[in-house]
Amino acid sequence: MLRLRVKEIAQQQGLGQGKLARMADVDSKTLARIYKNPYAEVSSVTLEKFARALSVFIADLIEEVNETEK
Repeated sequence: MLRLRVKEIAQQQGLGQGKLARMADVDSKTLARIYKNPYAEVSSVTLEKFARALSVFIADLIEEVNETEK
């Protein structure tokens, strides 16, 4: 199972949801959904936008976890 690390990375960089949504050109509702549910499905385009905005690789945004860790 994959877990998105967008929230953790944004917080490490001192970015709030609103600023990250604007920087990534992603709807704020989409970002809020990811913040609430890091297991949400997102498109590769959205992941690429977050990676660019956060200056990280797409792989840095994804963490593989066991079902029991959820």
